[in-house]
Amino acid sequence: MHEPNPGSPLPGPRSAAAPDVVFTADFTSERQWVAGRSWAYPDGGPVNPGDDKLDHLVADPAFSRSGVFRARRRPDGRWNTGLLTTEGSQDGFEVRTGDILEARVRLPREIGAWPAIWTWRDGGQEVDVFEYHPDNPDLLEFTNHVRGSNRYFRDDMISPGAWADLRTEFGARSVVWWVNGRRVFADQRGTGRNWHAYLIVNLSVCGGRYHPPPRRETSEMSYRVSRLVVRRPDYGLTAQPLGATAEEEGADEQKAGA
Repeated sequence: MHEPNPGSPLPGPRSAAAPDVVFTADFTSERQWVAGRSWAYPDGGPVNPGDDKLDHLVADPAFSRSGVFRARRRPDGRWNTGLLTTEGSQDGFEVRTGDILEARVRLPREIGAWPAIWTWRDGGQEVDVFEYHPDNPDLLEFTNHVRGSNRYFRDDMISPGAWADLRTEFGARSVVWWVNGRRVFADQRGTGRNWHAYLIVNLSVCGGRYHPPPRRETSEMSYRVSRLVVRRPDYGLTAQPLGATAEEEGADEQKAGA
């Protein structure tokens, strides 16, 4: 199996516009990230069994602040897990329509691991940059929960322990996912023009309802995010966000005025 070189560059921008980097993840930064709690979990955590997760979120920096997101079995059957979110942080960074997120990740090997990069705000606004389950070793999951689209993407280069370069364009009319420089899914649904949401990076643990739980002999698991940036293209006064045409934007304005 061929794995991409961890030092290789991420895919270049699709648009002719020069995207400015507006966010570079520093997982050690307490201004950028809050550790161990998220309002995507009931009452902000630390557990979320209703979503078939064995997680018990912890703020311990060893579980997330190095960019290696870890999970460790607890005596009570749950797992201490690492999660970082920009929600509630001092900077309060949000991804918005037109942004491009690029990340480089090393996928976990252990059955039951559930890594993800995703967005969340006010009980929704979720777009999954990726989800992965090692029981489906060659498959990445992409979902736009905002407007109801998803794709299961299979490829020989996707496997437990493999590196993957990910790119997601949050277009108003189409969210577009890229993997290792290849455009793999454009959902033709988009996020809408005024969408914005916080970032979450985490490692969950499956409870067994949809994917198998960890094996008895497994006590720890992890995955790595070595790079995460968000770019914001400058389209000028007349150009439109990714995924939207001028005609579509005009139709939206007519509907808004109706």
